[in-house]
Amino acid sequence: MHADLSRLTFRPDRHYSAVVAQQGRVQLDADANEQAAIQLHQARTIAADLIGQHGGPVGDTGFHIKFKAGSRELDDLLIGGGRYYVDGILCDATRPLPGVAVDDEEPAEGEADDEPDAPPATWSYWDQPDAYRDPERPGDRLPDRPFLACLKVWERSVTAAEDPALREVALGSAMPDTAARVKVVWQVLPLAGSALELEGLENGAGATKDQVRKAFGDWVAKSGAATSRLAARSERPEHADEDPCLIRPDARYRGPENQLYRVEIHEGGTAKEATFKWSRENGSVVFPVDELDGTWVELATLGSDDKLDLNVGDRVEFVDTAYTSRGEPLPLLRVEEVDLPGRRVRLSGEPEPGVGRRPELRPFLRRWDHREGSRRARKGTAGRLRHGAVRVEEGRWLPLEDGVEVYFAPDATYRSGDHWLIPARTATGTVEWPVNAARKPLLQAPAGIRVHYAPLAWVAAEEAEVDLRMAFGPLAAPVPAADAAALAAEAEAEAEAKARAEEEPQE
Repeated sequence: MHADLSRLTFRPDRHYSAVVAQQGRVQLDADANEQAAIQLHQARTIAADLIGQHGGPVGDTGFHIKFKAGSRELDDLLIGGGRYYVDGILCDATRPLPGVAVDDEEPAEGEADDEPDAPPATWSYWDQPDAYRDPERPGDRLPDRPFLACLKVWERSVTAAEDPALREVALGSAMPDTAARVKVVWQVLPLAGSALELEGLENGAGATKDQVRKAFGDWVAKSGAATSRLAARSERPEHADEDPCLIRPDARYRGPENQLYRVEIHEGGTAKEATFKWSRENGSVVFPVDELDGTWVELATLGSDDKLDLNVGDRVEFVDTAYTSRGEPLPLLRVEEVDLPGRRVRLSGEPEPGVGRRPELRPFLRRWDHREGSRRARKGTAGRLRHGAVRVEEGRWLPLEDGVEVYFAPDATYRSGDHWLIPARTATGTVEWPVNAARKPLLQAPAGIRVHYAPLAWVAAEEAEVDLRMAFGPLAAPVPAADAAALAAEAEAEAEAKARAEEEPQE
């Protein structure tokens, strides 16, 4: 999550069941966050063990899919309300009811009553809350039948930059925001039938539920497997002895402050295609946008100090809620000019047309800390940056800054959004990273994003939708009329009668 954290300490393999606070000790965000993570892990594990990979409660099973063919309009999917669990994660498709406004004034004579139309009772493919499908984009339209409607579930962090209601106004605008939130994002998306390997079935015609579920499971296993791995270490940079800063002479990490470095894949693909970006503040330095005028961006603030501000040469990502939910990376932009009195910055290019134009989507700039020329390019390589992000180079240590280095394992494929967190500490002069007995850094899989899938419906041509959801009933049952002693006596009598019957000679 992009939040101002010291570090994340939850490790499922350590089997901790609780965090125990001690008197007179410093309270850290990492301890409180680990307690929340432990409880969430336990709750979701129990739910997944009892329910299975996915399922909904009988009587309120959500995400019933109904195909709505469009004659003059685009095809659509109606999404039934209710609850559904995917890998223990609760997803709620119930559409909130609109609020009731106070109506204490009568409209003047001749004026129309401008009451807004009531929203539909359920969500649809085009207006679902966190998918942001665009009818103008051909890739967002529903494919030709048959196709599979599936549920994609993941989590993302939300700060006051995206949801101002999280900020306590009593603290004043000069104070930073407080806690962030983690949001469950669900999206109903189509998967073309041709993407599923339905053996012996031409175009998926006549496929059974079990065949579609199995083919979808195989597709998830192939598409969801992360092959990228990274290691991190700290090494004394060249010319470290010339640094006049008050840092331990033997320190390998040369930064003046404790940091949580975030290395995040920007564009995915193979090593030749992939790029990454990094932040020393876990990507938490953001600037809410008040207005966009070409390449000029007016911001609500330019930062609280020289550590958390914007300067010429900084790389920024123009972000809004729809951009985050779609997960499609766009080029990073460079800050070319800063207008302090006007709280404005001029960017190296105009943001993409689909981002930042709608104030209700809460646009903001996210600062990343890599810069052009901060590291000499390897001989024979074309420039370091592509679309504003750093090119992935496998099989060699890549310096970030202040002695922090990362290593990408060879022969990997990368997914946009996958990331690794690297705590760097001045007290030890090193980064905190798992090592083996020989003190060599261990390669680690990404810390996220973890995406979960569930099949909902198989939408075939000229046929009713095949419901692929699962349902579970309540575990509770009525209390027996008799008490335990009576039931035991009854069972004993039945056993004696059975024994006597077995002892009697057969005619």
